[in-house]
Amino acid sequence: MRDILEDLFKEVVDPTESARRNMRPQLRKRFYQRAHVGDAAPFAILLDDRPVRTPAGNALALPSRALGEAVAAEWDAQQERIDPAVMPLTRLVNSVIDGVAMAPAPVAEEVVRYLGSDLVCYRADTPAGLVARQARHWDPILGWARDTLGARFVLAEGVMFAAQPDHAIVAASAAIPSDPWRLGAVNVITTLTGSALIALALSQGRLTLDDAWTAAHVDEDWNMSQWGRDELALDRRAKRFAEMQAAGTVLLLV
Repeated sequence: MRDILEDLFKEVVDPTESARRNMRPQLRKRFYQRAHVGDAAPFAILLDDRPVRTPAGNALALPSRALGEAVAAEWDAQQERIDPAVMPLTRLVNSVIDGVAMAPAPVAEEVVRYLGSDLVCYRADTPAGLVARQARHWDPILGWARDTLGARFVLAEGVMFAAQPDHAIVAASAAIPSDPWRLGAVNVITTLTGSALIALALSQGRLTLDDAWTAAHVDEDWNMSQWGRDELALDRRAKRFAEMQAAGTVLLLV
C-alpha cells in the first residue's frame, strides 16, 4: 500500500514533473471498500482495516479522532479512481507528518519571513474605494497584532519595501505555534494569503476562515469589481480555497 500511496501523492505535489508531462497523471482505481479510523490515539487511517502510510512511509495517523474522521471522509469520497487533487486535507497531513514534524524550524522561519513583508502592511494610495476596503479589512488585524501580541507594524504605500521594526517581528513570532500540526496549518495559510498576520489571527480565533480569505483577496476582489470576473483566476482561487479549508480544519480539530 505504501508504494501505491507514494505514487499517488508524488504525482500531485510535483508540479514541475506534471508540467513536463503536459498531461493529467493516470489515476489509480479505488482498491478498498471503506476508509475508517483506528480505535486509539494516534488515530490511524485504515482502508479495509489496513493502515495507510504516507509517501515517506510513516503511519498516516492523526492526533484527534475528529481530524482522523475528516481525513477518512476524503478517502471515502473517492469514486472509481483515487484523485489526490481533490484530497487537500490528506495532502496537508502527509506534509505535516513527513515534513513539518521532522523539521519544524524551517517551517516557522518561513512564516517569520512573511512577517517582514506582510500583505496587510502594504496599502494603495488610490483609488479611494480600494484604500477604504483595505483599511476596513486590514486595520483590525494590525490592531489585534498591536493590542494582543504587542507587535506594532508600520504601513507602506505602494510596492516599495518597508522594513518592519525588529521588536514587531519578534513579538509576532512568539505567536507562531510550536505544535507541528498547527504550525503546518499556519504555514499553509500564510503562503496562500501572503500574510502571516492573517494566518496567526485565524489560528488564534481573531478571524473566521471566511473573513481571513476575504482579507487576503481585497485587491483581487476590487479589481474584479472594476474590470469583471476572470473565470480562470476564479477556478485557481477555488482550488486554493480548498487548501485553505483543509488548513482551517486542522486548526479546528487538532
